[in-house]
Amino acid sequence: MALGFVVGQAFGFGAEPALFIGLILAATSVSISAQTLMELKVLRSRVGISMLGAAVFDDILVVLGLSVFVALAGGGADSGGLGSVAVIMVQMALFLVIASVVGFLLLPTRLTRVVDRLPISEGLVAFVFVVILFYSWAAEELGSMAAITGAFLAGLILARSPLRDRIEASTSALAYGVFVPIFFVNIGLVANIRDLTSDGVALLVAMVVVAVISKVLGAGLGARLGGLTNRESLQLGVGMMSRGEVGLIVATVGVDNGLINAEVFAAVVGVVILTTLLTPLLLRSLFRGQTPATQQVREISAGETS
Repeated sequence: MALGFVVGQAFGFGAEPALFIGLILAATSVSISAQTLMELKVLRSRVGISMLGAAVFDDILVVLGLSVFVALAGGGADSGGLGSVAVIMVQMALFLVIASVVGFLLLPTRLTRVVDRLPISEGLVAFVFVVILFYSWAAEELGSMAAITGAFLAGLILARSPLRDRIEASTSALAYGVFVPIFFVNIGLVANIRDLTSDGVALLVAMVVVAVISKVLGAGLGARLGGLTNRESLQLGVGMMSRGEVGLIVATVGVDNGLINAEVFAAVVGVVILTTLLTPLLLRSLFRGQTPATQQVREISAGETS
């Protein structure tokens, strides 16, 4: 966020758009990295497990940051001063607490099992879909947060259900068969390469450089402080480098709320494409000659035993 803010300021954007550019660059997408590590058979290594855990926290922080931006962009920061901002923050906190407590008590074990026993066709899928829509609506209308926050929270709650595998399989089919293609078609319709002027191309280059450096150094330094070796830290940093669906969602919300313009959005799409192409190439190079994860686990266990 800090480096993205500096880039935004350097290109003449105000404090709010510049900070939002930093929020976009803070997002990460490890689906490409995870697939690459799976093909290399090192997903269960220390780097792979650490990367997946870091990505979860990264997404949570970015989604919460997006909610704060959306809430303040609605006029809360200007109309009522600090008191209004405090009310919005309390409202967000109350929503998260109440939605989490109610959700974890009722959804994972009780309601999903009741619905699953009903004599209706695909009742579990329909119920999950309704829960996602309700949490999305409640986050926006009751919690003054971005709708994606509610959907994300619903996913975290439903992941604790004993029917998780069936829920995941059903929602994945629905998502990748219908909603994901629509989402990317919408992104393609909104993004326009003609919006990239000479300054826009320079912004794209600067954002790509920051996108690479910020994750390699930021996540890499965190990994090093967490006990990983220099090589493992570099591998983790590169694995966190890819931006994907989260970055695009944040950018789309930013356009809808007037936080960024079409030129920045086009640059963000370029960053997502380039980092998605770069990440697997660099990962394969860094993991060349790496011992498969299963053998690594045996070596670590043998070392601890001795």
